[in-house]
Amino acid sequence: MLMTISILMENKPGALMRVTGLISQRGYNIESLTVARTLDPMLSRMTITVDVDSRQRSQVIKQMNKLVNVLQASDLTESPAVLREMVLLRVRATMENRTAILKEAEIFAGRVVDSSVDGFAIEATGDPEKLEEFIAVMEAYGEIEVTRSGMVAVSLESKKLRLAPPVSKHHDESVEAK
Repeated sequence: MLMTISILMENKPGALMRVTGLISQRGYNIESLTVARTLDPMLSRMTITVDVDSRQRSQVIKQMNKLVNVLQASDLTESPAVLREMVLLRVRATMENRTAILKEAEIFAGRVVDSSVDGFAIEATGDPEKLEEFIAVMEAYGEIEVTRSGMVAVSLESKKLRLAPPVSKHHDESVEAK
């Protein structure tokens, strides 16, 4: 079963390797992985889609939360969340098919990002099932080339991450002096 994991982690060298190492050591296959820094440049948000037996999901999250550099790992598989992926698709098109391709792209909320005499480069975002349909429709028009971004997700749950503020050295000394 595909599991979607959201991880808030320190933006440090080796952090990504620790997470992917944990997954590969257990024999799970990563279907997609996206990672980028957050508004705080010291932190990154990682979204991983991984094929995990449903009985092992809670164990995977527990192990992730024990990793160095991981502040919080959450299973978004069945919780309220928005999940999106982006596809960049290049389709070669004859002059006769160009109008039909543009109409199909519009139906899927795709946006032409480049146009040439050979065809179009189209960008589309949405849930993976919608994008699979878009790709299948575009294949009917001829030769295509596809690049996918991987899943990104944001939880819709109202609970917020609560991180303890770092204790300053000066504060520790004043407490010890009392």
